Amino acid sequence: MPDTQRQQVGSRGQCSSCLLPLVLILLSLATQPSQAAINIPPNFKRPPVIKTQPESVTVFSTEDFVMNCEASGNPSPIFRWAKDGEDFDPGSDPELKVSESSGSFAFYTLSNTMDTLNKYKGKYVCYASNELGTAVSNEAILNTDVPPSQQKDKKVDETADEGKSFILKCNPPHSSMEPIIHWMDLRLRHIELSKRVMVGKDGNLYFANLESSDSRDDYTCNVQYLATRTILAKEPTSLKVTQSNSVLRNRRPQMMRPTGHHSTYHALRGQTLELECIVEGLPTPEVSWMRRDGELSETRTTKDMFDRRLRFTNISESDGGEYQCIAENSQGNTKHIYMLTVEAAPYWIKEPVSQLYAPGETVRLDCQADGIPSPIISWTINGVPISGVDKDPRRTLTASGSLILEDVNFGDTAIYQCRASNKHGTILTNTNVYVIELPPQILTDDGNTYAYTEGQKALLECETFGGIAYSIVCWQIFLLIHSKKLVSALYCLLSSADRTVILSPPQALKVRAGERAIFTCLGLVDPRLDPPFIQWRKNNQKLADSNSDEKYTMEGPDLKITNVQPDDEGVYTCEIITKLDVAEARGTLTLWDRPDPPILLQISDPKDRTVTLSWTPGDDHNGPVTEYVVEFEDHRSNESVWKMLARVSGNKERAVLSLWPFMSYRFRIIAINDVGKSDPSKPSGIYNTLAEAPDNNPKDVKSESIEPNTLVISWKKMNKTEVHGPGFKYCVQWRQAVGGGPDWHEKNVTEPPFRVDNVGNFSAYEIKVQAFNEIGRGPEPDTVIGYSGEDVPLEAPMDVGVEIINSTTIKVTWAPIDKDTYLICRRAQELESTVVVKTEPNEKKKVISDLRPFSNYTLKVTVYNIKGEGPFSEALPFETPEGVPGPPLTLTLDSPSETEMTLHWTPPGQPNGVLIGYLLQYQQSDDDSPMQVETIDDPTVTHITLKNLDHKSHYRFYLRGRTAAGDGVPTTMKGATMLDGVVPMNISLSVGENAVNFSWVPEKRRRNVGFQIQYRNKNDGNKWKTTEKVNSSQSFYQIQGLTPGSYYSFQFIYNNTTFFKTGIETEGTGVTEMQPSFATQGWFIGVVSAIGLLLLILLILCFIKRSKGGKYSVKDKEEGPMDSEARPMKDETFGEYSDLEEKRTASQPSLCEKSKLYSEDNLDFNGSSAMTTELNMDESLASQISRPSGGPEGFHGLPENAPLNPTTFSPATNGVPNSVTILD
Repeated sequence: MPDTQRQQVGSRGQCSSCLLPLVLILLSLATQPSQAAINIPPNFKRPPVIKTQPESVTVFSTEDFVMNCEASGNPSPIFRWAKDGEDFDPGSDPELKVSESSGSFAFYTLSNTMDTLNKYKGKYVCYASNELGTAVSNEAILNTDVPPSQQKDKKVDETADEGKSFILKCNPPHSSMEPIIHWMDLRLRHIELSKRVMVGKDGNLYFANLESSDSRDDYTCNVQYLATRTILAKEPTSLKVTQSNSVLRNRRPQMMRPTGHHSTYHALRGQTLELECIVEGLPTPEVSWMRRDGELSETRTTKDMFDRRLRFTNISESDGGEYQCIAENSQGNTKHIYMLTVEAAPYWIKEPVSQLYAPGETVRLDCQADGIPSPIISWTINGVPISGVDKDPRRTLTASGSLILEDVNFGDTAIYQCRASNKHGTILTNTNVYVIELPPQILTDDGNTYAYTEGQKALLECETFGGIAYSIVCWQIFLLIHSKKLVSALYCLLSSADRTVILSPPQALKVRAGERAIFTCLGLVDPRLDPPFIQWRKNNQKLADSNSDEKYTMEGPDLKITNVQPDDEGVYTCEIITKLDVAEARGTLTLWDRPDPPILLQISDPKDRTVTLSWTPGDDHNGPVTEYVVEFEDHRSNESVWKMLARVSGNKERAVLSLWPFMSYRFRIIAINDVGKSDPSKPSGIYNTLAEAPDNNPKDVKSESIEPNTLVISWKKMNKTEVHGPGFKYCVQWRQAVGGGPDWHEKNVTEPPFRVDNVGNFSAYEIKVQAFNEIGRGPEPDTVIGYSGEDVPLEAPMDVGVEIINSTTIKVTWAPIDKDTYLICRRAQELESTVVVKTEPNEKKKVISDLRPFSNYTLKVTVYNIKGEGPFSEALPFETPEGVPGPPLTLTLDSPSETEMTLHWTPPGQPNGVLIGYLLQYQQSDDDSPMQVETIDDPTVTHITLKNLDHKSHYRFYLRGRTAAGDGVPTTMKGATMLDGVVPMNISLSVGENAVNFSWVPEKRRRNVGFQIQYRNKNDGNKWKTTEKVNSSQSFYQIQGLTPGSYYSFQFIYNNTTFFKTGIETEGTGVTEMQPSFATQGWFIGVVSAIGLLLLILLILCFIKRSKGGKYSVKDKEEGPMDSEARPMKDETFGEYSDLEEKRTASQPSLCEKSKLYSEDNLDFNGSSAMTTELNMDESLASQISRPSGGPEGFHGLPENAPLNPTTFSPATNGVPNSVTILD
């Protein structure tokens, strides 16, 4: 049924404004009350719900076989079953009877024998369906088992010595049920149990040490099975305890069950588990339990069976770890370590909720489960996996296992199953998604009267129902009656709108100081409403964007907090506000960091080998400590090394530590949380443990003797924690295994190895090594057999014989030797053909295979050991008989015609006898064709021609050599005859500038055909050129030396017949003829040459004239820059012109105009220096004249007003000086 929603008017939304803070009495205006009707359609339906799940059962009799499933729904659900994932119809099975009624379905067997039930074993699932969906039950497993029956046992008589340990076997019948064991006498009285006598979980009766009172002849094991309500009594066992005349020798404790030093147990969360520790010894040992990596749980653990059992009830993951059973008596102690691993079948953390939804809403089904290993979450719809239904973009799965359905419609009404599975099991939950649209209705009766006194708070109920979300708007009318009474009429109106849903709420964030935190708040709002406003609050105080420090930044659905500090911690609320409702969600921001180290370490409750270490936790900085690591340092050791001693759960503040004797301990603790490890705590005080005798002896005791006549005894050196006291040494004992007498030789040493001389070669010795110190000796060590060193064998094997088995195998025999042996077979004159076979000691025959037939061999046998080989036996020659030959070395095929094939071969490389001929077999490639045979009796023949072959078929050929021993290994070849050749077809080409490539695909099995290619250039009308002969089998030909940009014709010729023609144009640009030009005419070249010569003459005349006294004007000298090399150095005559301000003349002076700079007076004054200056000027001028005159760049080195600057020439000359310009 749809949920009925109740809310108080005035407590939400706009209704809060409906109640005014006035003192008033509310009276109903209606005089006659009326009943509000719930207008739900009469055919309203309900989805099926599983009420009774089918249960797993083990069937011991036909009456136990019942599978039942009950479900409710409207219409009544229809049931179906699946077995092992396949549809299963009980009604169609004649051996099953179905009981079906409204809401239930059961089936059971009609058979009276258990044999017929085996086929029904499996996993069953019940499906209940109606129009609204299909509900799925949990898996129910049906197993069958035979009830345990009485076994025919013989009465057993046992005898044992007093003081020894003993076990009486029960051997209960094998069954899937766990039996309950009762040891009783024939009068059905229970055997009295104690620390000395107890029953193991395997049903056996254990005696830690026997007493004379244990003798009796009616020990009876009674096995009880609760499921079948049966008790089976075994045959009585008689036990006679032989009394000892001497004083009983005490024994230190030893484990009886379990054996060894370590054992591993696995348990599932919630189960009950028992650890068992049954020990023997005299006197009877005391047993205690401890947890090596923490403390025993006081609520979930109890001790039973005289402390021999540690029982865990409702075990949890935190119980996993190391446990230790310690058994002690006056002679010593023994320990056993239990490694307990706790895993978990899946269990729910959060289950999705069944609910009604309106069309268009978004549905989020959260499904979270936990377990060890972590379970896998999967979804089904009406029992069908999501992967098996049509893909729908409105349906998404999140990484956390949630299923989101957007914009739901009536077709989304279904039952959704969430399934969590790991290797330990599967859990399943059904969730109803019911999409329905009903008009909103007010269910509160009309005309209700509410009477209140002044000062009271008035509450008016408004109960509603509907299949869609709605908001309530209240209207209030106030009437003043008798001028003192205020009467209010209240109306509740319902308007339809989808409620606002937050899909991704803010999470609980933990960050370190200085980091950035981001809260995200994603919501879904009815699209008919205006866009919502997102308001963020911190501790209920509104937040706004920070403009100065950018502490808070709000971007869309995100709130970003930078540089988080302690004052930023708090509760952050996201409010998505629409005009009709407000959806809010909260997240927390917490600073966390590595924990501080623990403090105040204290040592208490010291015992022989344990001590309790307690501490005070440091500040965890909001990161709960997950575990503590206890480390220790041996203060007596020269090395300051801290080693891990134990791990303790983070919720503990003390630990019982197991210690080693004769150690000087200092402890420290490191705390660990999800951020990291703390610094180590300050070390505790020093705690010294007392010295004790060693618990163990060294391991891996053995002989490592290599040298002859010596015995080297070695062992694994014991570590410091096993020393247990001062004066630690090893007692090494040895004696001959045979004939050495009862006495042991012994020697005390401080470290391995130990060497004994003069003990003979390869003699067997009993050896053992015992640890001891000043306090006492370790337990009695085990004895091992070791051998002294060996020497090289001195004798060769005797009675060597050879028996030929076949051409490649022989059997070698010899007199047995208790040493390893080599058999060496060597082929005559071929060292590489030597065969070496190794045998084991005391063998007397060996089969050697893979010899070469028809060969001469010699056989030698020698004895060897680690020191080397002994002498060889006398060489024994033998010859292997003839064998079948190896394959011919080569086989080639040649086809003279379309129906003939010639085979060529070379003889076998290994004939393995006298070759007498060959056997040729051949057949067509299809396997159905008959095999044809050609026998060649002449061994010198190396070829054969086969005729009348089918030219359409391929053949397989098998050629074998033959000797008197038979046919050899074949050489195989596959081939076919060659067909007549044809010219190429489908010729393709590729064109370049100077070449063209022709290519074609040669036809298979066709003989080679030679043809030629003719070509010519169409542009010049040349004659045809012909290529060399081209083979049709080469598939490619290139013609080079063509002219770019030309047209060519090609034709392929075979037997004077053209079979292919084509034309091409080569790539590139063709060579064109240059048109005549005046620049190439002879008369023009002569004129230009004459002008150049004239110019050269004029320049020479100019230089001569200037050298005879040609002068420039003083004005030109001042205004026109000169070459620095042409200036006189420190000429005082120039000083008189420095202040002159003569104006420049309008006309450009001639290059050869007289200059006052080079007047006769100056020349006389300067002497030779003036001559040098003039020469430099000439060289500079000549270099300027000789530069290219292609443009202004040719004169870039000249001053702007220089005589040769092109800008000073008249336009008529186009920048080229003529004779008029240069000469005055």
